[in-house]
Amino acid sequence: MIPNDIKITDELVAEHGLKPEEYERILELIGREPTFTELGIFSAMWNEHCSYKSSKLWLKTLPTESECVLIGPGENAGAVDIGDNQAIIFKMESHNHPSFIEPYQGAATGVGGILRDVFTMGARPIASLNALFFGAPDYDKNKHLISGVVAGVGGYGNCFGVPTVGGSVNFHKRYEGNNLTNAMAIGLADADKIFLSPAKGVGRPVVYLGAKTGRDGIHGASMASAEFADDADEKRPTVQVGDPFTEKCLLEACLELMETGAVIAIQDMGAAGLTCSAVEMGASGGLGVKLDLNKVPCREERMSAYEMMLSESQERMLMVLDPAKEKIAEAIFIKWGLDFAVVGETTDDLRFSIWHDNEEVANLPIKELGDEAPEYDRPWIEPTPQAPLSDLKAPDDLTQAVLQVVGSPDNCSKRWVWEQYDQLIQSNTAQIPGGDAAVVRINGTNKAIATCADVTPRYVEADPFEGGKQAVAECWRNLTAVGADPLAITDNLNFGNPERPEIMGTFVMAIKGIGEACRALNFPVVSGNVSLYNETNGKAILPTPTIGGVGLLPNLDDMATLAFKNEGDTIILIGGHGTHMGQSAFLRDTQGREDGPPPVVDLEKEKNNGNFVRNLIRSGDTTAVHDISDGGLVLALSDMALAGNIGAKITIPDDQEAFVTLFAEDQARYVLTCSPDKATQIIRDAETANVPATKIGTVISSALIIEGHTTISLNMLKSAHEDWLPDYMAEV
Repeated sequence: MIPNDIKITDELVAEHGLKPEEYERILELIGREPTFTELGIFSAMWNEHCSYKSSKLWLKTLPTESECVLIGPGENAGAVDIGDNQAIIFKMESHNHPSFIEPYQGAATGVGGILRDVFTMGARPIASLNALFFGAPDYDKNKHLISGVVAGVGGYGNCFGVPTVGGSVNFHKRYEGNNLTNAMAIGLADADKIFLSPAKGVGRPVVYLGAKTGRDGIHGASMASAEFADDADEKRPTVQVGDPFTEKCLLEACLELMETGAVIAIQDMGAAGLTCSAVEMGASGGLGVKLDLNKVPCREERMSAYEMMLSESQERMLMVLDPAKEKIAEAIFIKWGLDFAVVGETTDDLRFSIWHDNEEVANLPIKELGDEAPEYDRPWIEPTPQAPLSDLKAPDDLTQAVLQVVGSPDNCSKRWVWEQYDQLIQSNTAQIPGGDAAVVRINGTNKAIATCADVTPRYVEADPFEGGKQAVAECWRNLTAVGADPLAITDNLNFGNPERPEIMGTFVMAIKGIGEACRALNFPVVSGNVSLYNETNGKAILPTPTIGGVGLLPNLDDMATLAFKNEGDTIILIGGHGTHMGQSAFLRDTQGREDGPPPVVDLEKEKNNGNFVRNLIRSGDTTAVHDISDGGLVLALSDMALAGNIGAKITIPDDQEAFVTLFAEDQARYVLTCSPDKATQIIRDAETANVPATKIGTVISSALIIEGHTTISLNMLKSAHEDWLPDYMAEV
C-alpha cells in the first residue's frame, strides 16, 4: 500500500505532470502542502486530458446551438432532438496513447468508455464508429498495431452488442510511434428522460456501481497528456483492461434503474476514475462530496487511497440516488451481478473530503478543483501557406495512375477491417460500411440516423483553416449524399504539443475553420474531445481534427446509396469539373508528393449544391449518389462501379486535361445517376438553383471507360481496390 504521508518534492510534482507554477497555484489555493493523495487528485484534474487547459479558450469559440440541440458540450455527451420525443445522444473520444502501448486493450477500452458516456445519459447505444490512423505501411510496428486495435474495437463492440457501422483507416509516416484511435458512439433516448451529472440535494447517498476497482489505468489520464519517448512500452500498466460482458450488464442495470426514478445524478468513471466523476458531480451541482474509500469494492488487496482515487478500472459508474429508493436500486444491481456500494454522501460545504482507514486523506475545495484549473492562452504562430503547386506532370500511363489511386493504402477497400466488426446486430443497420455514411433505422419507426467520421489530415497540415473547414464540409456532404439532414457534430481534435507555437497555431486555425464551417452549414458542435501531445521524440502527428456527424432521414425509404444500379442510367456531375490538384491523392499515390495548397472550401457552394442534391434524393429522382473527395472524380466513379458491380462510360471535354479532370479534388461536388428521361429536367432545375450540373456519361455493363483515354475492366479495378489491405496483413 502506498502511504499518504510521502514528502512532496519538486521531482514528485514533475512526475505528476504539474509545472512548478501550477504547484504554486495549488499551494495558494489550499494554503498548505497537499497530501500525496491530494497531489494525485490535482494531477488528475489539472492534466490536459481532463482540464483542457490549452484548448478551452478556443473551444469556447465554436458554435454549439441550433433548433435541434438539446444538450451541448459539458455533459457526458451531446444530445439532439429528432422528433417524436426522441433524442440522439452521441460523442467521440480518443484512446490514442493506450492504443500504442497495448493495442487490443487500448482500443477496446476506448470503445467501452465512449459507450458509457452515451448510456450514462439514459440512451441505449445503437451504433458505434471509429477513425484509425497508423504509420506508413513500412513501419515495423504497423501490423502489430493494426491487428491489435482492430481486434480490440471488434472484440469489445461485438461482445457488448452494438453495431460498428462506419469509420475510416488512414496511413502516414507521421503516425509512427503515435497511432490514433478515435471512437464514437450513438445512442437513442427519450428526449424528456435524459440523465445529467450535477448532484442535487444534501445528505443523499453517493453510490458506486459496476465492476470492482483495481490498479489498472492509474495515471492513465496523465499519460494521455504527455508526449512519448523511447520508454513508451514501460507505460503499459497505465492502460486499462476492459470487460464488455460486464459493461453490457452495467448498461441494462443502469437503464432499468433509470426507469424507477431513483437516479438523481449519474457520471461515468472514465478518465481519472473516481476522482473526476465525484468532483464533476459535486462541483456542477454546487455541492460537496464526502467519500469513505473503505466502502469502495476492490479486486486487489491493500489498495491505497491514492490508488483508488486514480484507478481507471473500467465498467464503473457513480450515482447520486434518491435515498427512499436505495434498496430498489441495490436489488437491480445485485440481479445483474454487479457491485452496489454506498461510498459517500453529498454535503453543503463545497469540500471534497476523502476518508480511508478512519483518516481524512484529502480535503479540497471541490469547485476550484475544476474551475481553478489552469487555462492557458498559449503563444501561437499562424502557419505559412503552402506555395502554389508547380511542376504538375501528367502520368505516363493513365490506367496505371487510376489503379494506383484506387488501390492506395488510404483509398483501398477497408473490408478486411470492418468485416471483423458486427455491423448488423440489433437488426436496424440499413447501410453498412463502404458508403458515404452509415444508416441506422430508429427501431419501431421508419426514421433513420445517418452517421460518418471524416478528416483529411494532409489538408489540415497544408492549411489548417481550409483543412478544418473541409473536414466539416465533407462530413456534411457524406450525410447529405445518403439523403439525410445534417444535424450536429462531435469532434476529436488530435494534435501535437501545444507548448510549441507552430503546433498551437495549427490548432487555432483549424478551430477557426471548423467554427466557420459549422456556422455556415448550421451544423453545431455538441460534444467532443481534445487529444494533445500526440508526438514521439519531438515528432508530431499530422494535425487530425476528426469530425463525427449525425443526420436525420425522416423516411428511410428515401435513402440513397452510392452503387450504380441500372445499365443505361445517366451520370451527372454536380458542382463542375475539377481543376485543383494541390495535396491531391494523385500527387501522393503516383508521384510521392504532398505539396501545394489544399482545395478551397466555398461554404455557400457546399450548402447550395448539397441542398439541391438532398432534394433530388427526397424526390426520388436519383438512382445513386456519391460525394467527391479524396481521389477526385475517378475514385468516386470507381467506388460506384465496384459497389454496383456495373461499369460506366464517361466523356471528358476536349479543352480539359484528362488526368486533372479525373483526379482534381475540388469541393462541393457529387456524382449522381438518374434514369435517362429525368436527366434533362434535373440539369434545368440545377441551372435555376445556380448549381453546376453536367451530363458526363452513362452506366454500362462491365468496365470503366474514359472515352479516348482508357478502358479499365471491373476486375482490374476490383483487384486494385480489394487486394492491398488483405495482402498487407496476411503476414501478421
